[in-house]
Amino acid sequence: MSEPRRAKADNGAPGEEPVKHRIECHLDRVLAQRGMTLTELSRRTGITMANLSILKTNKAKAIRFSTLTAICDALDTTPAELITIKPL
Repeated sequence: MSEPRRAKADNGAPGEEPVKHRIECHLDRVLAQRGMTLTELSRRTGITMANLSILKTNKAKAIRFSTLTAICDALDTTPAELITIKPL
């Protein structure tokens, strides 16, 4: 049986398309469920509005565990509720 295909890291080489990932962030949905704004989440976590917006719009390429922990603590949630992976 063959190995599953692995995406190459996005090295930002000119002329190459960035590798697309299948991770989806549901920060917008969780914020709405909690009745919290991005501004309030930023205030509670110390994470900039710009970085939270990148997560909320699914434009992030990575997230630090410390950032994920701060968001989960502020929203009283788990990574499983915030992040899913799209099927192949």
